[in-house]
Amino acid sequence: MKTVFLGILLSVTLFSAEIDLSTRQANYIAQKVWQNEGAGKDKYLVWWNKGEDFASVGIGHFIWFPKGHTERFREVFPMVVAFMQQKGVKMPKWLNAETDFPWQTKAEFFAAKKNKTKQYRELFAFLKRTMPQQAEFMAERLRQALPQMTGTINDPKKAAMIKRRFNHMLYKKNGKIDERGLYILLDYTNFKGEGTLKSERYKGKGWGLLQVLKHLDEKNSDKYKAFADSAKAMLDRRIKNSPPARGEERWRKGWNVRLDTY
Repeated sequence: MKTVFLGILLSVTLFSAEIDLSTRQANYIAQKVWQNEGAGKDKYLVWWNKGEDFASVGIGHFIWFPKGHTERFREVFPMVVAFMQQKGVKMPKWLNAETDFPWQTKAEFFAAKKNKTKQYRELFAFLKRTMPQQAEFMAERLRQALPQMTGTINDPKKAAMIKRRFNHMLYKKNGKIDERGLYILLDYTNFKGEGTLKSERYKGKGWGLLQVLKHLDEKNSDKYKAFADSAKAMLDRRIKNSPPARGEERWRKGWNVRLDTY
């Protein structure tokens, strides 16, 4: 499964827009996303959330599975590591794009965290010093999101609509990158995915960027609010359709607080 997702990262044809982050932009977005995901606190840089069967690491709380784990959600951290390898970023010797999360259970992980084992310390230090590069990865993922989304749509008119709405968020009227729109697209894609993975569905309905753009109200003159409103509607639908045992209602308030930053 890791290989499939890494292939997506490395082989998708990029659309024409360039999303090259300056150092200032990379640091700004890294801090904004990190505030959303971990309240900007170091203790959440390597974490395992209550009610989840996988770890969340880095500024984007990228999903990372223990060995042999299967889930409906996209495992993103191996994609981050592959990106880092391409960029020549120095990392712990034991870490590469095929490495599983080092601790098999939540109890094992928190024990290692409490005792500050060497492997935990090396992982934490790596994530702490590569925050801008993690933001660059998210920009790279966003760069690939549009062709991924339109590639799932057979109707040319609907595909054109998604492209138009995506670009409306990404650009100002003068054709320059809209930093706030870039943050919104980048953050939501990292937060809830592109919306193209069929396994990321409840009752056949997704909640990723694709679904938000499909349901976005173009008549709303405030494009930021239009996006946030659509995202809230998609996540409300996700909660409604989710298996009761997952208890996703408990996340509604926090999700909405995040979307209110848009």
